[in-house]
Amino acid sequence: MSVKDELKAIIRELSYEEREVTLASGRKSNFYFDGKQTTLHARGGLLVGQAFWNEVKKIDDQVVGVGGLTLGADPIATATSIAAQLEGYHVHAFIIRKEPKGHGTGQWLEGRKNLPPGSKVVIVEDVTTTGGSSMKAVERAEEEGLNVVGIVTLVDREEGAREAIEGGGQILRAVFTKAEVVGA
Repeated sequence: MSVKDELKAIIRELSYEEREVTLASGRKSNFYFDGKQTTLHARGGLLVGQAFWNEVKKIDDQVVGVGGLTLGADPIATATSIAAQLEGYHVHAFIIRKEPKGHGTGQWLEGRKNLPPGSKVVIVEDVTTTGGSSMKAVERAEEEGLNVVGIVTLVDREEGAREAIEGGGQILRAVFTKAEVVGA
């Protein structure tokens, strides 16, 4: 079984649910992807790191950082960084806080010392719906002096994220689309 096939099976088993939910975008949906169930799973996390690293390389193999908004991006960034290191690439993980640190430096971004201004980075997400949180992460990373060259998501729900992200001048790569995970 390929990395992608095995990862898809884990997502189907652990992360996909058919039930009524309200998404972060405020939209109602009759299905839900809880990406953290897969990204925090031992085997799932390993496969996520490998799959994301493969997608990041397709955007730009000179990327030196991967990260995004806490909490969904945290395990993905770490797993991707490790997968890259295993292939000899120094790609550091970073975390963007939802609000600045309330004490000390008051920083928005953790892992900053590993990423000098102008560093090429990719934003990572567990699930994209409208693209709003992805673009918020891009904006915050750019305000911190990073050069965002693209976004990678585990699952694109196919509800407008691609159009919003690409309309905002970014590249979106999805490890899976909703249709690939659950069928058309």
